[in-house]
Amino acid sequence: MEIYKKPIGWLRGEGDFASVVVSTRVRLARNLSNYPFITSVTPQQAKEIDNYLVDKVSKLQLNMPFTVYRLHEMDDVDRRVLFERHLISSEHLNSKLNRSVAITENERVSIMINEEDHIRLQSLESSFNPKVAFEATNCIDDILSEVVSYAYDSKYGYVTCCPTNIGTGLRVSVMMHLPAIVYTKQIEKVIQSLTRVSYTIRGFYGEGTSPLGNFFQVSNQTTLGRSEQDIIEELVKVIPEIVRFETTWREKLSKDQGKNLENTIWRAYGVLKSARSITSEEALELLSAIRLGVNMKLIESVPLQVVNELFIMVQPGHLQKIYGQQMKEGTRDITRADLIREKLNKF
Repeated sequence: MEIYKKPIGWLRGEGDFASVVVSTRVRLARNLSNYPFITSVTPQQAKEIDNYLVDKVSKLQLNMPFTVYRLHEMDDVDRRVLFERHLISSEHLNSKLNRSVAITENERVSIMINEEDHIRLQSLESSFNPKVAFEATNCIDDILSEVVSYAYDSKYGYVTCCPTNIGTGLRVSVMMHLPAIVYTKQIEKVIQSLTRVSYTIRGFYGEGTSPLGNFFQVSNQTTLGRSEQDIIEELVKVIPEIVRFETTWREKLSKDQGKNLENTIWRAYGVLKSARSITSEEALELLSAIRLGVNMKLIESVPLQVVNELFIMVQPGHLQKIYGQQMKEGTRDITRADLIREKLNKF
């Protein structure tokens, strides 16, 4: 699998609020009408669903051809690479059932088969672009609905495994880099405010994962009784408020703790340019500081896209694919430091 060699489009660092918003993901949850939910299927039924949907997806007439990956036939490292690129979920990664994912060449769109639901349609866009991401996902949903029978209730909408997805089945997630809010201990205030308006805030890889490098995913919590347009329009109001809050605290940090902030950023830069061994957790924390420095114009030589992509390249799956060998944790720490030095010392 050569996908690990490709640049990641949603990390290009371009678009609205790119200094704070890394990417926007739109996901639609769908189920087939003639099979139980994934939580109740037998292994044979999962195999039937997988084969049936792979066949249907492969025959879709789209202007964006898909590559299908049969996850149950892949090794752990290859599956991990897809997870690290946010093309499959942690649940999809760890499932023991027959399952697949279809991915477009530019990795903007992926279709997960036999995840929490039979079908998860997903579109990823750089920075804040929910309307474009929704259009890409909705287009494929319309085409797919013509060849498969969705589980749908006239009163409640699309029927999904998790009750919070019933209705439109739409989940819009925005990956945000919030170092100033974390440094100034304002993150709990943000979480509480979002919870009050029915939003959730999750870690770097979504539900069930921890924040890494001061990255958080903000998403709508419910879909029942609300149209897709309502969900997106509300998000268009909520996300800029968080961006303004983060930007305000960045300015306050710069004004009140200018030298201390610069010291934190340049120390992180120095460590990453010289370290001989580094864990993934430490690398992400230090890269977070560098990303802040780039966006605050303190570090002007390193492109934002390079920093963004390093967050993915230093993960275990990508490291092992890039260097062409399976590695134990200690070896990965050494190799990770080598990779970061190689990338940063070009600038």
